[in-house]
Amino acid sequence: MAAPATHYQSLLMDNARWDGVELRDGDIIVTTPAKCGTTWTQIICGLLVFGRPELPKPLDELSLWVDAFFRRHDDLVAALEAQEHRRFMKSHTPLDGLPWDERVTYVGIGRDPRDVGISMDNHMANMDMEVVMRIREEAIGTERADLGSEPPPAPTLHERFWNWVDSDDVIIGLKGMITHIERLWERRGEANVVLMHYDELKSDLDGQMRRLADVLGIAIDEDVWPQLVRAATFDEVRGRAETLAPESTIWKDRADFFHKGSSGQWRDLLDHDDLERYRARIAELTTPEIALWLHGGPF
Repeated sequence: MAAPATHYQSLLMDNARWDGVELRDGDIIVTTPAKCGTTWTQIICGLLVFGRPELPKPLDELSLWVDAFFRRHDDLVAALEAQEHRRFMKSHTPLDGLPWDERVTYVGIGRDPRDVGISMDNHMANMDMEVVMRIREEAIGTERADLGSEPPPAPTLHERFWNWVDSDDVIIGLKGMITHIERLWERRGEANVVLMHYDELKSDLDGQMRRLADVLGIAIDEDVWPQLVRAATFDEVRGRAETLAPESTIWKDRADFFHKGSSGQWRDLLDHDDLERYRARIAELTTPEIALWLHGGPF
């Protein structure tokens, strides 16, 4: 098992928390940029692992977010060690910050960054930061003051979107998202790395779930399969927000965690000049090939 090459940390997470986690043959790590379909992918993995349309426990108990400062580290390691099912863990750390193990399948997902920026705004508005910071303090105490605090939001959605686009944050922000996708892109041809696209999951959920099941080596029960696909649809997931919303205590409205799940929301926000500015920023950050893939074609 190769040690991580890069250290990633932010106000709410640190990839050093993977220290002490003993990976197993068959483990799954869902490693995605924030707001690209992380929870959706975890749910799909859970449906495939358990082979039934209702998960046996709340998602938070089945699929732990290893990076996050939401549990004491000793408790996190113990909880992972106690899990007897095929584990599917959550991470917002890029591949070069995760322990590498050929026995583990790394599942990533990309999305049009313009939709990610809009989704992130809804996400932050629904988050109860007072609760978040209390949980963080319970998990790590107050000794990590070096990580700073969440800056106050800009007054308008347009300004907040551009703050996200222009941010140099290595985890939250467009640059962090692109870095995460690039690390996945570099290894996407390897047998234990899966890179999917949010819009392909939306347009062909059945096909993409079958693709993932094949990579994971999970045999499909065709009698149950339509129920698994239906259970992974947005309406079904939103209807089960009480047990499927991650870190469920930190949201003002659990159902609103699954806000819309739609693509193209940015069209009501960005005009021609905005799009020119956005294209220039994308050109600074990544290759034309990755940009075309993320946006589903010319943008």
